[in-house]
Amino acid sequence: MTDQTRPTAAEASAHQDQDSEDERLSVWSQWPLLIGLALVWGALWQDFSPGVLLMGALYSLVILWFYRLPRVKFSGRINLWYVLVFTARFIGRIITASIAVAWDAISLGPKIVNSVVAVHLRSHDDLIVTLTGHALALIPGSLVIDVDRPSSTLYLHCLDVTNEEEVEHFREEALATEAAIIRAIGSREDLELVREGERGADTRRNRQTEEESA
Repeated sequence: MTDQTRPTAAEASAHQDQDSEDERLSVWSQWPLLIGLALVWGALWQDFSPGVLLMGALYSLVILWFYRLPRVKFSGRINLWYVLVFTARFIGRIITASIAVAWDAISLGPKIVNSVVAVHLRSHDDLIVTLTGHALALIPGSLVIDVDRPSSTLYLHCLDVTNEEEVEHFREEALATEAAIIRAIGSREDLELVREGERGADTRRNRQTEEESA
């Protein structure tokens, strides 16, 4: 009797490629994760002194070394200015969305119309897709209900989206959130995709303006 659970040669090769790729991504390449875990350690102890943070970093290093989880691929670039821009934009969106949701709850109540909107992201980077999904989910009025990883598509449940125009407006806001994250920490390839999209949008606006003035 043959073993039906034995992996094929192609599957074994794919696993070997993934393992070798994970090995190439050293523990030190995970420095953002190390910093994050060290801060979590400090928060647990309610002490952010250098000694406590150093101990947290050492424990984090041990965890990442012994628990061979799939490595998180970081782009290696960070733009502090755009980190601040994204933070300010994110806080502003939370405030305005909170006011809008509160008003809809008072004025519409159970008559409010909900929709499921698919947003196809530019980036196929797992980190960018994850951060974009979390950012959109934290803004009141939208919630990620599914993610199609191969196509980088987020499916979101949205409040008070009743027509195609409002759907397109939400998609533009979602893509603007992704673009802000890419400008802050995305790869140069993803950043070029954002710039190409902006150039294409400018071209379409100029063409529309010319048609309206003709």
